Amino acid sequence: MRFPISSLLLLLPLAAASAHAQLPPSPDAPPVSHAPAPAPESDQSVATFHVNVNLVDLFFTVKDKNGNLVPHLNKDVCSVQEDKQPQTWKNFTAETDLPLTLGILLDTSGSQQYVLPLEQEAGSRFLEQVLRKKDEAFLLSFDVNVDLLQDFTNSPRMLTHAMNKAEINTAGGNGAAGIPGAGGGTIPTIGDPKGTLLYDAIYLAAREKLNQETGRKAMIILTDGEDQGSRTKIGEAIAAAQKSNAIIYVILIADVGSYGNWGYSGYSAAKRLSEETGGRLINVGNNGKKLEAAFQQIQDELRTQYIGTYTPTNSKADGSFRRINMTCGEGTHVQVRKGYYAPSPEGQGQ
Repeated sequence: MRFPISSLLLLLPLAAASAHAQLPPSPDAPPVSHAPAPAPESDQSVATFHVNVNLVDLFFTVKDKNGNLVPHLNKDVCSVQEDKQPQTWKNFTAETDLPLTLGILLDTSGSQQYVLPLEQEAGSRFLEQVLRKKDEAFLLSFDVNVDLLQDFTNSPRMLTHAMNKAEINTAGGNGAAGIPGAGGGTIPTIGDPKGTLLYDAIYLAAREKLNQETGRKAMIILTDGEDQGSRTKIGEAIAAAQKSNAIIYVILIADVGSYGNWGYSGYSAAKRLSEETGGRLINVGNNGKKLEAAFQQIQDELRTQYIGTYTPTNSKADGSFRRINMTCGEGTHVQVRKGYYAPSPEGQGQ
């Protein structure tokens, strides 16, 4: 079943304080994630998060100077600062079995006409490999509309079926190829163009789907990085992901030759989306083998994560953005979100 939400996009904010659109609610309430039973201290930290909004949890990966994942670290090796002030770890553990919630966001705008089959094939294999019994995923497509193609499910078969049914959609008609920007692509045209609602899709996925989930959360976005016509600004999309504690991985896949004289400019935005949320940008061009390798890298990182929690020394509920800096020893790189939003005076969480 396909759930179009394009009409609801009119409710999206022109500024961060405006009203928000909603995706259709899940037909079945998704299961709540909990930390593994063998680690009672970690269990306590996750449970506390629900009742104590001042407890900050950070999901992160660590790599050495060669880009290899570094396992088996402890809290004595890693340090964290919030707004340049040292913080004390409350809990620190490796998380390989904590349930994973994924949002797959698929670019079906006109510029993706020739790479969509690659995305469908590699994406289906990834879902079959990565989803375990306690995990869930949903699938969104975005073009001139944002559509929920498959709601939360643990079934790779249902997700694959929905992914294979995705079609290129432009303002010129469903399935029309067109030229990027000529009524349905990603490059601006005269008037008020609307062709690739990337930022709207991220905002809706974070606010209406991932925000209600606990545990490890990630968006995997297959796109050329171009946004055309979103009412949501890139900063608002990033803030929504940060508030839902969702990591963004952008697989940059683009048939650059199809842009012609319009040029291509999606890299910088995709890089910002991923880095600000603790994820990563992987540029695969239109190469099928590179795309498969990208999915494998993401799978490895999601299965080699740490979670660290701390109670911030700044206990003010002022809704401000708190910048985070982490280190885990010389010669290592920590992949973690750049910060979080403190609880607001109205009592809203991170």
